Amino acid sequence: MFKIVSFKNIIHIIGMALVIESLFMIIPVFISILYSENNISGELIATAITLITGFILYYLNRNVEKQKLCSRDSFVLITLIWIIIPLFGTLPYILTSSISGFINPLFESVSGFTTTGASILNDIEALPKGILMWRALTHWLGGMGIIVLVVAVMRNMQIGGSHIMAVEGSLLGVDKIKPRLIDVAKRLWTIYMILTLAETILLMIAGMDLFDAVCHSFATIATGGFSTKNTSIIEMSPAIQYIISVFMILSGVNFSLHYFAIHKKFKKIFSDEEFRMYIGIIGVSTILITINIFKQYNTFEESFRHSLFQVSSILTCTGFASADYEIWPSMSKVIIFSIMFIGASVGSTGGGIKVARIVIILKSAKQVFKKLLSPNTVKITFYNKEKVGDQIKTGVFAFISIYIITFITGTIIMCAANNSIATSAGSIVTTLGGIGPGFGTTGPIENFFGLNIFSKLYLSANMILGRLEILSVLVIFHPSFRKL
Repeated sequence: MFKIVSFKNIIHIIGMALVIESLFMIIPVFISILYSENNISGELIATAITLITGFILYYLNRNVEKQKLCSRDSFVLITLIWIIIPLFGTLPYILTSSISGFINPLFESVSGFTTTGASILNDIEALPKGILMWRALTHWLGGMGIIVLVVAVMRNMQIGGSHIMAVEGSLLGVDKIKPRLIDVAKRLWTIYMILTLAETILLMIAGMDLFDAVCHSFATIATGGFSTKNTSIIEMSPAIQYIISVFMILSGVNFSLHYFAIHKKFKKIFSDEEFRMYIGIIGVSTILITINIFKQYNTFEESFRHSLFQVSSILTCTGFASADYEIWPSMSKVIIFSIMFIGASVGSTGGGIKVARIVIILKSAKQVFKKLLSPNTVKITFYNKEKVGDQIKTGVFAFISIYIITFITGTIIMCAANNSIATSAGSIVTTLGGIGPGFGTTGPIENFFGLNIFSKLYLSANMILGRLEILSVLVIFHPSFRKL
């Protein structure tokens, strides 16, 4: 067994994370009171259990000497947080009897916090408003990253906050918009809240009531995909579908670019290679699918709208549905399946491999071909006018390779658990990328309820694995991890 150097510091941070989670649990209580629901006692008990546990862990370790976490401890901390927070997140579901058993509430909770949006609920609209709000809040908390909120709250956090945020993926690709870490965290959450408020207002103008507007905004900006409706966005007006499409695209952008937009530094935005590739993928995919599905819809506008919506939803890993893409022609389904792997931008709330890695891998491949033609020429790869070193390229190659291996291995395991190939491949790629709907029995108008217990547990682990970008979790199981 390996020794955790900063065990008490880790417990201290986990305690704070649970306290923050409990404070958000209070919000559904007020919603239940507002709508005169009978599940208030269960929500209060869930809040109390989480708050007391978190306070005890935080208080007992308050006087521990703050020391920077080593890389090993950071990996342990982040993995533990992303296991413990969803576990406590099941309490509102269980104690209000909204979702039966333990595996189903766990799946829903993990899916919410990892912003996957995969659901086991057959009748979403039958849930109390308070629980629907908690379900949406799990997205919103998990979207920006729990550890970012912890850093923003804990002013005295001198324990390697930037490192653990990077391990979680919260700072991946986010430019240093402020020198102090706490300012970075606050800036990110400020932008996050501004986008949420803006979408809420626009959805209400388009005809959605306040409650649904807030829940769908939480899900959109977090690129989560939990809707308050059984049919997701399918039966909503074109205006609402366009608004959500725009905000899904905005949420899939590196959040540092939003900061630049606020400060009118538009040159930095449009010169960003990842941003250009991201918009390009959306544009090309939307055009191809629009042409391909034109015969299935009455007008060009409807074909374009559903194409734009589903491309935006899948690429940003949000997972909302405006149509059943499983009945689309094969070419459209192949495009949808392909962009499930790509994902959104680094430094966004989206998942997947990330567009920046795709840009680097394509540029590296281009240099390989040039090297074959001119062996004696020195070829250098640049990304956003900066040299990409061999270490970065090796890391990108390694990540993509492990991502694909994880997908293939997971698909085989799901097939061994008596699932069809379409369901297995679709459920693995969608949970690994944090997307939500897959293919087969887990498609856009289906859910994950019918899967067996093993499949649900495995996919829950897969969601956490994908949220932490795989390597942060797998490194713990590497033999050399004990020697650090």
